[in-house]
Amino acid sequence: MKKTLKIAGIALLSLAGLLLILFLLTRFVFRDCVTGYLDDLEKAERVELLRTAAPYKAASEADFHFTYEQDTLRAREIRNYFRLDTLVNPAAATWDNTLALARFVSRNIPHANQKVQPQKRNAIALWEYSRTIEPAFNCRLHAIMLHELLHASGIVSRFVTCLPADSLDNDCHVVNIVWLPERQKWAMIDSDMQAWIEGPDAGPLSLQEMRERTVAETPMEVHPLTENEVYDGLLSYWAKNLYWFECWEETGYGKEPDGKGRSVVLLPPGFEGFGLDESTVRTSDDARFWAAPDTDTTL
Repeated sequence: MKKTLKIAGIALLSLAGLLLILFLLTRFVFRDCVTGYLDDLEKAERVELLRTAAPYKAASEADFHFTYEQDTLRAREIRNYFRLDTLVNPAAATWDNTLALARFVSRNIPHANQKVQPQKRNAIALWEYSRTIEPAFNCRLHAIMLHELLHASGIVSRFVTCLPADSLDNDCHVVNIVWLPERQKWAMIDSDMQAWIEGPDAGPLSLQEMRERTVAETPMEVHPLTENEVYDGLLSYWAKNLYWFECWEETGYGKEPDGKGRSVVLLPPGFEGFGLDESTVRTSDDARFWAAPDTDTTL
């Protein structure tokens, strides 16, 4: 009897030791492999959801027109406050100046979900908020601040909310797109996650190109804005938040929190979106949604 109990005890100890070794291997040695595998599975599901969405189509019945309004007094105030002449080079390419402004925001204001909501959401107020109340804030406030710096520097931009298909998913992402006249295209810039996405053969990508390449599984490269490490699962995260998009019809300063004007959403046909009010313009016409800015409304 004693011998049987001894053997059973040794067997249990051996099993416990084996389980401990497996746990430690999973926790410390194979962690990256397991995480990468799970990220790949999750990304595959998200890509398939994008792939099965109905293709965009022209929808001329939607009445909207993007405009880019400038306020010269406000622009001068922002340029003087932030000393933008030390960041922006008038002789440089638009993308180079965009990177300079995005790096300035990224290096000075990290990401966080703020506990106290700022009462005013403009570049100067948000900067002072980060210096006196909370040192960091979320992607939406990042995009608003960067948008006003770009706008004051004469760079045409929009801040765009990128949303998932699942109405129960409360997470979305807000970034800036900038118009690059030298390339005749939009490009996405993300000061919150401190990165931009590039195609090996296409330079900085727009949100439209990111969605198309995600569906086609065409290679994309993540480029960091700062010395900080970029989130490993960023492309998987983007696959979730490229299902539909929302932005203001008229860009300018102080767009939020008052919410003056209309928003426009780009939806796959048959998808209704969620959380939208009656004034929101709905379209499935991606060509119009991502159209080049009119020459008479550029800055």
